[in-house]
Amino acid sequence: MVYQTILLDISDGVATLTLNRPDKLNSFSNEMHGELRAIMPILESDDVRSVLITGAGRAFGAGADLSDDSPNPDGTTSSTGDKLEKQYNPLILFMRNLDKPVICAVNGLAAGASMSLALAGDIVLAAKSAYFLQAFCHIGLVPDAGSTYFLPRLVGPGKAMGMAMLGDKIPAEEAEAMGLIWKTYPDNELMPEALALARKMAAGPTTGYALIKKAMNASLGNDLPAQLAIEKDYQQQAGQTDDFKEGVTAFMEKRAANFTGK
Repeated sequence: MVYQTILLDISDGVATLTLNRPDKLNSFSNEMHGELRAIMPILESDDVRSVLITGAGRAFGAGADLSDDSPNPDGTTSSTGDKLEKQYNPLILFMRNLDKPVICAVNGLAAGASMSLALAGDIVLAAKSAYFLQAFCHIGLVPDAGSTYFLPRLVGPGKAMGMAMLGDKIPAEEAEAMGLIWKTYPDNELMPEALALARKMAAGPTTGYALIKKAMNASLGNDLPAQLAIEKDYQQQAGQTDDFKEGVTAFMEKRAANFTGK
């Protein structure tokens, strides 16, 4: 399909999704949300073993496009709460529940809901010139699309509250230092490094990755006994995969493992 607001390329098991409204700093529009929903079944398919998300031009994304007054794909209009319920929240939940790794490569500004989108990724990389901004407070709104969930868990309540209430720019290297993201790279190295990582993970034990993701997500609301029980269940599942058998065999034979995701 030809999309108007996104680009999608699938190669070597990696689905590279590029938010493609560079003239609008890749801000979310109703049309973009519709196209993102349309590709969800593709990202869930067996052809995809890892997902890489980035932005076209000089931004990862500037949040919601406040100038977008176009109707929803079904011809209706929505309030702010409706947009969250019907557009942003399903997108964030999809990313967190997708049974394969999601890597976000933040190439520039990541503000508002676009910052939330980045934080919903499993591994977040950023160019050194990139920065993160909880812009909601500047227009009298509340952080949304998962930011009030992710921020306290990533950086602690003190830093999270300051970011949400002050809306200061957080440079990429500071974001890395505070544990908000995984790693920064020089601008010209970001996408080659991100793509190499996405390919490496696509060739990895993707069923194991999916179980790691589920276990980590569950841990945020569990006490220790409940989490130990989950680890037991998921380890039981992982131990029955072909990838586990291949991993052990490759280790014993001192060779690289050939994982299939099964």
